[in-house]
Amino acid sequence: MSDVPKQRETGQEFDLEGFLPYLLNQAAEATSRSFQASYKAEYGMTRTQWRVLANLGKFGAMTARDICRISHIEKTKVSRAVAALEAEGLLQRATSPEDRRAEILSLTDGGRRVFRDLGQRALAYDAELRKRLGDGVATQIDAVLRSIAAQGDPDVTPGDD
Repeated sequence: MSDVPKQRETGQEFDLEGFLPYLLNQAAEATSRSFQASYKAEYGMTRTQWRVLANLGKFGAMTARDICRISHIEKTKVSRAVAALEAEGLLQRATSPEDRRAEILSLTDGGRRVFRDLGQRALAYDAELRKRLGDGVATQIDAVLRSIAAQGDPDVTPGDD
C-alpha cells in the first residue's frame, strides 16, 4: 500500500507549476533572492529588515503595525527586524503622542544613509532586470502586476484603518 495520498478527482489534473499564484510567488522569490545578495553582503540584512528599512525610508515614521499592513509581513517577523535594525543603529523608537501604547519607528541618520545606498542599488537592479526582459515585456509585466495588486488590496497608506 502506498503512503502517497490519492489526488481527489476534480475533472482535470491540478498542475502546481501552472498555477498562477505559484508562478507569481516563484518569480518574486527568484528576483528577491537575487537582489538580497546586495543588502546581505554589504549590510548583513535579512529580507524583512530590508523591507522594514525601505518602508520607513519611503513613507517616513510609522508604527510596526503600519509596516505589517503595508508590506503584508507577519508581526513577529517585523518585530525581529525592528530589533535588529535598532541594534545596528539604523532605526529608533519613540512613544506615539496619540497612543502611549504604540511606538513610532523612524530611521536614524545612519538608516537614511543605508536606505539611500540600497535605494540606488535597487534602482540599478530594477534597470538591469528590465533590460534583460526587454522594454515591451517589462512594461507588460509591470502593468499586469499592478492590476493584480489593485484587485487584491486597495491602496494602503500608513495610518489608514
